[in-house]
Amino acid sequence: MPERIDFPALLAGHTVVIEMINAGDAGLPVLTQLLRLTQPALRASGMAFVEFGPTGGRVIAATGAAEWALGRPLAADDPDTVRLLSGPRVSQVRVTDLSGKLAAELAGSGLRRMVVSRAEIGGHTVGSLHALYPGDAEPGAEQQGVIAYLASCVAHMYGDQSGLPVHGDGPVVAALADGLAVVDRDGYVRLWNPAAVQVIGSTTDQALNRPLPFPLPPAGQVRDHRLPDGRWLRITSGDLPGPGALRVVTFRDITDQQRRDHDRELFVAVTSHELRTPVTVIKGYADTLTDHWESLTDGDRRQAARVIGQRANELARLVDRLLSSAAETGPADEPPTPFDLGAALRAAVVDLPAELRHRLTLRLPVDLPKALGHRPSLATVLTELVTNAGKYSPPGSPIEITAGVDGQLVAFRVSDRGISIRPEHVERAFDRFWQGESGDRRGYPGAGLGLYLVRRIVEQQNGWVSLRPRTDGGTVAEVRLPRG
Repeated sequence: MPERIDFPALLAGHTVVIEMINAGDAGLPVLTQLLRLTQPALRASGMAFVEFGPTGGRVIAATGAAEWALGRPLAADDPDTVRLLSGPRVSQVRVTDLSGKLAAELAGSGLRRMVVSRAEIGGHTVGSLHALYPGDAEPGAEQQGVIAYLASCVAHMYGDQSGLPVHGDGPVVAALADGLAVVDRDGYVRLWNPAAVQVIGSTTDQALNRPLPFPLPPAGQVRDHRLPDGRWLRITSGDLPGPGALRVVTFRDITDQQRRDHDRELFVAVTSHELRTPVTVIKGYADTLTDHWESLTDGDRRQAARVIGQRANELARLVDRLLSSAAETGPADEPPTPFDLGAALRAAVVDLPAELRHRLTLRLPVDLPKALGHRPSLATVLTELVTNAGKYSPPGSPIEITAGVDGQLVAFRVSDRGISIRPEHVERAFDRFWQGESGDRRGYPGAGLGLYLVRRIVEQQNGWVSLRPRTDGGTVAEVRLPRG
């Protein structure tokens, strides 16, 4: 039986989270802090929150003994996922009662029981909150009540859209219909449908008999408008027939579409720059060899050929990333097989660029178990992770590759001593073409495809990959694969 809940600590921790929200913090940092402060008060070994979308779930926040699960996907048809999305909203679950892969992973980490509650908005499940305990603990009604309350708090964060959902295909966003309002000749709202409440966040009482909370386009025209909270609406309007001079207005949230358009424009701009640089260098050296061959020394010719070869390799890697990001095939086309992870990592290191190899420290246990997956793709995964570590850390600073086993999983980590990834970016970093803020984009060139490819490759092998800030500065990228 676990010790009683430390309610003073729980209230103090909750106060800290509320102060963070009042100070303007939102999204993953607030969610992670909530879990971090709640765990000791509940006497839990670990905490985790799974965000659910139409295609399944993903662990987006985890602390304590559950931190290893950060980034782990849950397929929509996985038996454990089905169980989490059905039955009572809050319950206590024995790990032995689960039948999917998650059960073995939890048991391998010494976690045998959990209290779980779904976070719901209007009947739609946005996620599930978990408090995990060792086998000798028996959480009771108090723990279930607190977890249910905290899950409601998280659901409220989703309802406010304060940085959540992390992934754009969240079930709340997918379920919303168009908002509809009817306004009079003075622009005052006379009708406000339920979907409008969801899209704008104003209740019917708050909206009726007040001016429309966004610009009204002329009849028959369409306008895109950005709300103060950063979301985008697409608004259309038309005149209603009759003597009342009423106008019907429809609007929908197009934030995701705006983001995709922005990503597409960014991709064209960044890729054009990335392609232009090696092509310009190759052309320059090739022209020099062609126009001045006789006047160049043998050393000058060899140097020019060496630079052309290096830049051609960079160009080939970029083209390969572009093709891979658009292709639908991958390791999933081949059945997973056991392979020596240590040997595969050592072989992949040999093929890295010399300037990265010189910075690497490779520490692998001699008894590292085999992994189950697709060995040839590991070279791509390691190259992208090490290249990313090198790009965001000072020249010459060390990059460490370590590995180990955790229950039914085998993992390797790439750690650098550069810029620590911000908590709110640990998931967005895996989006295609995403590169962080504009300042980072100027200082750290790239097409924004590397981590996207890594996650895609690893998850096709029933593994997962995550990022987290390094305790003493820098970033840790961790890949977890099933044991062979």
